[in-house]
Amino acid sequence: MTTLTPNHAARFATATLAHLGREYPYKMDLVLTGPEDAKPPREHHPIFHGSFDWHSCVHGWWQILRLARRFPDLAIAADIGARADEMLVPEKVAGERAFLDRPYSAAFERPYGWAWLLALHAETERHNAPWAAALEPLAAAFAQRFHAFLPKLTYPLRVGTHFNIAFALLLARHWAEPRDPALVALIDARARDWFAGDRDCQAWEPGGDEFLSSALTEAHLMAIVLGDDFPRWFDAFLPRAAQQQPATLFTPATVSDRSDGKIAHLDGLNLSRAWSWRAIASALGPAHPVAPVAEAAAQRHLAAALPHVTGDYMGEHWLASFALLALDGLAD
Repeated sequence: MTTLTPNHAARFATATLAHLGREYPYKMDLVLTGPEDAKPPREHHPIFHGSFDWHSCVHGWWQILRLARRFPDLAIAADIGARADEMLVPEKVAGERAFLDRPYSAAFERPYGWAWLLALHAETERHNAPWAAALEPLAAAFAQRFHAFLPKLTYPLRVGTHFNIAFALLLARHWAEPRDPALVALIDARARDWFAGDRDCQAWEPGGDEFLSSALTEAHLMAIVLGDDFPRWFDAFLPRAAQQQPATLFTPATVSDRSDGKIAHLDGLNLSRAWSWRAIASALGPAHPVAPVAEAAAQRHLAAALPHVTGDYMGEHWLASFALLALDGLAD
């Protein structure tokens, strides 16, 4: 099985550190309330104004800090630390935090960016640096948004793009487990509300611009939430998985044009499926008949996507984060 190597780490970190400081092109998530709002991205977002959009910048930071921690001998590790010392500081965080108080900002980056900010905060806490303390007010604000939002989300968001709720809850729960037991309980309760009764998933995927598998991301979350009860749930959710059915879940997506930002999402789908298949196999245990086919599916999806993590900016500004999830997971 392909694993994370120093060569992967150097390739990913070098590309990502460069695009974290690349301000344009940039896609704002902004409701204009007047002409005074028409100003450069860095004036709205003192930290997260690179990497094409806010959430990609956030998880780009997560990625390079994790890589620098996992591979401290990387030649680029010192540059990563110096950039973090410059950017992850209280006054810049205050600017990011102030953006959340703008009118019409309640749905800003909900839920994908919220979850990635929590993942970034969790990573900074693993470094002997002041970055986590600086980010704490922003993490607390997004955690509170999860507390307020999840009880009123009547129906789950099952799409394969940024709005997918299972993916966001995977990241948010990882952050909350040692920090916010009430949020863990809320996440687990909502996951059970939405997904515990799901049976015989047809897996009508992928959509043409999706980077998450609705089916596998849900199963991945339920593996964490259900624990020892997961295999029984999974056997009802995907009852023919041992026979590699539905076939679409075991077959890497075809990416026809990597210069098209939406079509390039499909490289991310292959990487996120690899991450989820690996997690599902681990949760089922080696004796389960699906475990070997899940591991094989993960390897096929990795092989399809890893050569394309860098090369075109429309994928390069974000794909390495998903490659890191696929190769190294989220846990420490």
